[in-house]
Parts: sequence; structure tokens; C-alpha cells
Amino acid sequence: MLKGAEIILVPNDCVSMRPRLQALSTRAYENMCGVAMANPNGKNAGNSCAYSPICWDDNDECTDNTLLLANAETEGLFYAAFDMDAIRKYREREMMGNTFRKVKAYSDLLSDEIQYPFIREGQ
Repeated sequence: MLKGAEIILVPNDCVSMRPRLQALSTRAYENMCGVAMANPNGKNAGNSCAYSPICWDDNDECTDNTLLLANAETEGLFYAAFDMDAIRKYREREMMGNTFRKVKAYSDLLSDEIQYPFIREGQ
């Protein structure tokens, strides 16, 4: 959670969703904030989802942080309920978020320069 963000909303229009879903779940865990993504339905697409940052219950047992995962083909409005009180309480006891973040180590990431092999036409 940086700059007060508690939920990250991700508009999307992509296919090959499996790696993206795993990344979104990980972003929720790493940043200790909710993540929700909306994606148009279709073959190898869809999968609108929502993830909680809560990955351990009160007994320190690992828990599935998936709040919502639509299938690829279903069109509709999907709702996910984030328990903000539970998320805020969880942040007080867990170690992710910016607990061990080394901001100085990220200074190169703030550069606008794009280098090989990531140069793409139209950038």
C-alpha cells in the first residue's frame, strides 16, 4: 500500500490470462492491498478477478486470496467484497507491503529510458 492506495483497479483487454492472474494475486500479496481486474470475455480471455492481500488466516494457515474469478466466456457484471477492516488489521501484523522495501535500490526503475531488449515500435 503506497500513497494510501487500498485497492488497485486494473482495466484489461488481454488474452493468455493464466500468467496475468498469477501476477495480480502476487501484486495483492506483495503490496498488501486489494487488486481487481476487469477483462472482456472471450476465448482465452475473460477471467475478471479480485484478490485480497490476506494470504494467511488468524491461525497462520495459508489461505486462498481469490475473492472472484470469472470464467473466460461468461459476460456480466461481477462484484467482489473486500473486507477493508480485516485487510487493515492484517497489514498491522504481516511483513509485506513496504516493511522491508529498499527504495534506494529502485532508483534505476524511475528512469524513462527504455533499453534493449525492451524497445518496441511505437514507444
